[in-house]
This record gives sequence, structure tokens and C-alpha cells, in this order.
Amino acid sequence: METKQMVEGKPRCFGVVYEVAKEDYDPPKGWVNLPKVDLVPFAEVEDYRGVKWSDFRDYADLCFKEFGDKIKLWTTINEPWTYASIGYDSGQFAPGRCSAWMNNSCVAGDSATEPYIVGHHMLLAHAEAAKVYRTKYRALQKGEIGIVLVSRWFEQYSKTKEDAKAAKRAIDFMFGWFIDPLTSGDYPENMRRLVQDRLPKFTTEQAEMVKGSYDFLGLNYYTSNYASNVSPYKVNISYSRDSQVNETTERNGKLIGEPTGSSVFFAVPEGLHKFLVYTKKKYKNPTIYVTENGMSDANVTGVQQGVNDFQRVDFYRRHLLALNAALKDGVIVKGYFAWSLLDNFEWNSGYTQRFGINFIDYTDNLKRHPKLSGLWLKKFLLK
Repeated sequence: METKQMVEGKPRCFGVVYEVAKEDYDPPKGWVNLPKVDLVPFAEVEDYRGVKWSDFRDYADLCFKEFGDKIKLWTTINEPWTYASIGYDSGQFAPGRCSAWMNNSCVAGDSATEPYIVGHHMLLAHAEAAKVYRTKYRALQKGEIGIVLVSRWFEQYSKTKEDAKAAKRAIDFMFGWFIDPLTSGDYPENMRRLVQDRLPKFTTEQAEMVKGSYDFLGLNYYTSNYASNVSPYKVNISYSRDSQVNETTERNGKLIGEPTGSSVFFAVPEGLHKFLVYTKKKYKNPTIYVTENGMSDANVTGVQQGVNDFQRVDFYRRHLLALNAALKDGVIVKGYFAWSLLDNFEWNSGYTQRFGINFIDYTDNLKRHPKLSGLWLKKFLLK
């Protein structure tokens, strides 16, 4: 099969499979997400520090041309925060770059600058792709284009003014980092004030291109944290320290929500409600799709144990109630995606975490078995 990748405007080895695109693949008004973290070959990380926006524009153009008659909802980048922060600040995800003091597994990187450079170029890459779609394809293909952002919700740890400001800084550094340029053309004031010259600047032309470069927002929500104020760091500067926030999941001996199979994710449905209402009020009530929401449990090998996911049933029930409350508050939410249809290879956790509403038997030819959560969602949708 012929594949293409756009690098410096020239095709080279990518996952646009023409035989599939032209003959076999025929979804009715389907969704497509352009690459999550796999666009840039590792050999080019040194040169690009992430996605080179002009190459992404050319790649997106190719996808719009080949798939646009079938695809009516496009998302350009899924979770730019994850790629920029965990890939370039802590170095836990690919490409594993960070300052040496942050993670001794990182062989190169700068946690004080590279996350911001990568995030900046992903915003430009998104905006360039959106510009191409709107100018060349939208009138004929009659689709929409957006971007998927991820964020936790942050509650102030105490009633002090300092912690209230810390909670605001926390969401600015995670969510505002991307949504503010998309709505106003510039980064949040908190980031500009604290990061200063290490934060890249948009030209006037770039700011105009980025501002309003979406028809809808995809929002991924999994959990919430408490936020408390900390003093500025004088040494070992990094993205994760710039916000001057300590994030925790416990307050006065009580967890913020019910534990799940992941040590960093807790079930906090009220956080989804608050996050959606916050987005409505601060960012002019955009059209939203909740593009990921779910929980993991620990890997088990037995099918009988694996399919009886009572906690996940309760997780979805409570989060859908929170979503319904947001709808009643006037938030425009057009869709909700449960993460995930199948148990998957979960980042650096591999197969040790299971997010699916269907159990995958890794010991028996990957047979699929509906979990209680999948059956519950089916019943819910048929009501």
C-alpha cells in the first residue's frame, strides 16, 4: 500500500493509505483526529522541537483532499498539553526530553524552555491546518474543524486568597495555555507575567491566524486536583514549577474523589461540571464535545472479573449527570465520548491499565467481551 508523509512539502512515509481512503473507508459523516503524538519521526525531534507547523499544514492539506468528502468533523491535535509537558518537561512520554535534574532518563532537553516552544508550534500547526481547511475545502465539503484540549479541574486547597489565585494559575497553565491564544490571540496574563522571555510571542499575523481558528472545542476530562500556592523557585526552573502551584489529591486526610486504577486519576464528576461552566463563562460559550472521559482499573487476566466493572458504571452515571447539569446551565455540548471502547495500550503504562467498556482477553486471541459498563451505556443510549 502506498503511504505518504509531508516533510518540507514532499511526500514521505505516512499513514494516509490511498487504497483505504478511496475504496474501503466509507464512514457516514465520520470523525477524524489528525495525529496525536506520532507525526514527527524521532530523528527530526532535534531539529523541530515538536511539530513543525508548515509540515503539519501540508499533511493536513493532503488528508482534507483525500478524506474530506467522507469526513465532516476534523480535530487537528489531541492534547497538545500532554505532548508539550510530559514529553518535554518531565520527559516521561515521547520524545523523552527534559532537564537532567528533572528526570535522569532524559539525555537532552530543557524543561524551562522547550515545553513552551513545542506548545507554541502546535498552536501554529493547528491554526495553519484550520486556515487551509476553511479557505480550500469547507465550502465544498461542508465540514467543521476543531482542536482537542485536556485539563484537570482545580479546586483551591484552602480558603485563602493565595490558594484561590493558585487554582486560577493552575488552570491557566494547563488549559489557558492553549485556549487563550485560540480565543484572544495571546497567552494568559499569568503565563506572560511568570514565564516572561521564555514564553514565545506571536507576531500580529500569527495572533490573528490563531484567534478563532476552531469551529468547536474537544475537551478531555479525567480528574481534578487541589491547588495551593508555593513560593517562586530560584533554581531548577521548569514549566511545571513556573505556575507556583502545588497540586495534590488530598486535603485534610480526605481524597478529592474515589480512587481508580490510576494513581493520578480520581473520580470527580463535579469537576467536569465546573470545567464546562468555566469554559462557557470565560470563553464565550463555545460549541463543545466531551471527547474523552473515562477511568481505568488495574489489569486482570480473568474475563469474569474483568467484565464486572461496577465502579465504571457508577463513574459514567455520575459524569453524565454532571454533563446534564452543565447543559441545564447553558453550556453547548453536542457530544460525549466514553474513553474507551476497548482496553488499550495506555501510554507508558502499557497493558497494566484497562480503560475499555469492552474487555480484551490478551491470553485468548484478543477476544472481546462486553463489560457491565458497555451494556449499561447501550441501555442508556436506547432509552
